Amino acid sequence: MSELAVAAPTTVTPKVGFVSLGCPKALTDSELILTQLSAEGYSTSKTFEGADLVIVNTCGFIDDAVRESLDTIGEALSANGKVIVTGCLGARTGEAGGNMVREMHPSVLAVTGPHATQEVMDAVHMHLPKPHDPFTDLVPAAGIKLTPKHYAYLKISEGCNHRCTFCIIPSMRGDLVSRPIGDVLKEARALFEGGVKELLVVSQDTSAYGVDVKYRTGFFDGRPVRTRMLDLVQALGDLAEPFGAWVRLHYVYPYPHVDEIIPLMARGLVLPYLDVPFQHSHPEVLRRMKRPASGEKNLERIARWREMCPEIVVRSTFIAGFPGETEEEFQHLLEFVREAQIDRAGCFAYSPVTGAAANELPGMLPQEVREERRARFMAVAEEVSAARLQRRVGATMQVLVDSAPALGRKGGL
Repeated sequence: MSELAVAAPTTVTPKVGFVSLGCPKALTDSELILTQLSAEGYSTSKTFEGADLVIVNTCGFIDDAVRESLDTIGEALSANGKVIVTGCLGARTGEAGGNMVREMHPSVLAVTGPHATQEVMDAVHMHLPKPHDPFTDLVPAAGIKLTPKHYAYLKISEGCNHRCTFCIIPSMRGDLVSRPIGDVLKEARALFEGGVKELLVVSQDTSAYGVDVKYRTGFFDGRPVRTRMLDLVQALGDLAEPFGAWVRLHYVYPYPHVDEIIPLMARGLVLPYLDVPFQHSHPEVLRRMKRPASGEKNLERIARWREMCPEIVVRSTFIAGFPGETEEEFQHLLEFVREAQIDRAGCFAYSPVTGAAANELPGMLPQEVREERRARFMAVAEEVSAARLQRRVGATMQVLVDSAPALGRKGGL
């Protein structure tokens, strides 16, 4: 942290500019910081203009995100001059062996890693003392949110115990640390009471919730609740039901115990939707990725899920052009998407990430091959998705309207 002298107290409401980059997990970190800032009486803004200092919550996962984060820090320094950096990029090591942010932007006031609300607030207090006696009851019980009022992200854990060769998240966010289940459920209830109609459960590995604490028993409203995925999902569904709200599960690794939550979806307690990061299907590619499942087992799991809950929607992401991927292995992936009938699939052309073990694997494919395979994958995925959606034509279902277009000659509701 910088050795600058502590600023003198002021009677003017201090203003903090805030920029949030990256994934939903980073967004929840931003919301925690913004909530604390508001609770302490700071005003906040999405712009640099008129701010006493700026906080940039960064992403450091892929190289494009690193560049965007570094560029944003530079813009904030040029426009404001007083910048605190937090997030995943703050935990990255630079080429010279020191902190990457410090190497590129040595004039920043402070740098922290992810999920570091207190460290960020300590830096804010040093450079912009908080106002006296703020009216903390003016802050909503659900905290300050960056999403529209009708939906919100609920982060249930930090970090990951996997060591996938294409990923550097564990080096930045650490091993799995599950949040106490009582705290998670209290936050969820406050969000529903605040008007949230869709709660999106996020983490690095939602299926592993509670593994690190050996599924210990926590408490919510005086009742014992195990720190376990099934118990959490059941409790979230029970909380959502009186409000007519949805609970949507993201980042669900396809472990066998995921089968336990499918009956809850069949009952309508939680949304019949699973976001499962399969990444690939061929056993050799999965081995090089150090992924914890096989394509054949995943096909069996998907079939079992659909047998238990025919309405279930399976979404997934994949990587095309991973180092060493042969045309045969890629064709195996295309056949998997067809056979699995993935309702909605996304695909990344493999992109080297600084510090990832996959960079040392042999067989790096040319960029044009990676992009061409991604395009071929998406053509197949969109064909499968269109066929799946066609089955729903004529069905009546409940939907959420995210926004209503303005009424006028071009339409409207």
